[in-house]
Amino acid sequence: MQYKKFSKLAAVMVFAGAMAGCSTWDNMTGREKAAVTGAGVGGVVGAAATGGGVLGTVGGAAIGGVVGDQIGKHND
Repeated sequence: MQYKKFSKLAAVMVFAGAMAGCSTWDNMTGREKAAVTGAGVGGVVGAAATGGGVLGTVGGAAIGGVVGDQIGKHND
């Protein structure tokens, strides 16, 4: 039971970290905004897919950030 609580806390912390990065949203390029958004969405999807697993959350955030960065590259 402790593992599930820890994994949920980790998912919240990843999301909070991504949102803290948005505090300078106005100064970010389109590519940076796309990477942050991708990481946030990827972390949530990864957490949902693995039932709140830490590896799924962090992996989803990493993959989402890379995908968002690549998509943002074409919009700048």
